[in-house]
Amino acid sequence: MSLDQPSRRAVLTGSVVLLGSGSVYFLTRSDDSDDNDLSPSFHSSDETSALGVELQEKPIMGAADAPLELYYWTDFQCPFCERFERETLPDLVQDYVRPGELRIVFISLPYFGADSMTAAVASKCVWDRVSQSDPSAYWDWRTAIFDKQGEKNSGWASSENLVEYTRSVSGVDADALETCLDERRSEFEAQVDADSEQARSFGISGTPTFVAIDRESGSQESLVGAQPIERFEEVIEGIKST
Repeated sequence: MSLDQPSRRAVLTGSVVLLGSGSVYFLTRSDDSDDNDLSPSFHSSDETSALGVELQEKPIMGAADAPLELYYWTDFQCPFCERFERETLPDLVQDYVRPGELRIVFISLPYFGADSMTAAVASKCVWDRVSQSDPSAYWDWRTAIFDKQGEKNSGWASSENLVEYTRSVSGVDADALETCLDERRSEFEAQVDADSEQARSFGISGTPTFVAIDRESGSQESLVGAQPIERFEEVIEGIKST
């Protein structure tokens, strides 16, 4: 990442966002009152979702009672996922997540091989540890990992490197992650494999893939790739009107 561009962590927790024209806007966050905290919230759930996805063990961004859901199949080695989270996700958060209209379900789909699976398992390790005590720390970790993204299968997402990156993330215990990767890998790999099998049953074969759904009506539409915010707006407004 170049020094003149903000990280996704800055974008989503209260810093300046650069626009294509060179102008800026601010996503402000007050540290004085929880009522004024505009940072994206995360929660967990034991539900089976409207799409038939088991939500247990999956990070969910946004209000638990949001009427719309966006399922996001992602791979930490996927450059188009990185682009989506850098270029489009901040607008989705600002326009739909923070107002309580939309919640986003993050689902790992390790499309690019062994290091993708390692990163997916690490993500589950971190979420399992922080989901009850400090779920916002998951976002700090996630954005830190995407900020380190290198060439696919070059080793940047090895267990050793992921642990090392984690040492710079406040609120996430790197030593605990290392232990989890050693001791719980098979458990979490099985969960990722089950999610991948379900994704294939939906016809999903790559990342990023999205399905937006109205939780009450069941109206849904899918998107593939790092689409601009305008395409997400079309899909979301479309399913809201049906």
